Amino acid sequence: MPNVAIRATGLTKWFGEGEARTVAVRDVSFEAYFGEMLFIVGPSGSGKTTMLSMVSGILRPNAGKVEIEGSDIWSLSDDGLAEFRLGKLGFVFQDYHLFPRLTTVENVAIPLILQRHNWNEAIAEARKDLKIVGLDSRAELPPVKLSGGEQQRVAIARAIVSRPDILIFDEPTASLDGDTGRAIVSFVRKELLTDKRCIVIITHDARIFEFANRIMHMEDGKLTGVEDIGAGKTEVSGET
Repeated sequence: MPNVAIRATGLTKWFGEGEARTVAVRDVSFEAYFGEMLFIVGPSGSGKTTMLSMVSGILRPNAGKVEIEGSDIWSLSDDGLAEFRLGKLGFVFQDYHLFPRLTTVENVAIPLILQRHNWNEAIAEARKDLKIVGLDSRAELPPVKLSGGEQQRVAIARAIVSRPDILIFDEPTASLDGDTGRAIVSFVRKELLTDKRCIVIITHDARIFEFANRIMHMEDGKLTGVEDIGAGKTEVSGET
């Protein structure tokens, strides 16, 4: 049996009340496993980002349950939820969310600083992760001096600096050309996916579907199907 990283049960989220109520996610249940890369796909407005926001502890569901490694995250205190997001989860946003006044290495170190690590130790760890993504030579530059693909790799380095068990990507290729986007997702699969890590990717980009283990389809806030993809036979890397 696969080792379950994420178990979502009956997730439902609506916005507004009465006649103005809009249901964004309707009774979605699924599991994601360690050692796999799960893609979540669907048209704009299908509820993909809302659903993952609930799974990642950002947006509280109106109904349903989210278990990460067997623990119900929405039963945690606010402090416990913040600790979960910092330690267990790495999130790579579509527009990277890099701080323009900080250097590349300082951007990567932010999660460790928030966890109250020593500054020098946090910077040293951040440099290691910049090397993993091939940007150790760009450590002292501000984000504005980097290309889109380089900024994406900085965001990835920041996401892995806390050694999270779960990585979540929101449209990782949306701002990249086709070749760069494929190279980024190929790198993520080859270098970051391990048998002790689960990677979940929201995407519209059919050009990267081959890298998925499974693809989960959503439409109108509902789960409409899950398909297995050939990448599931690809061996995962060692620990990162």
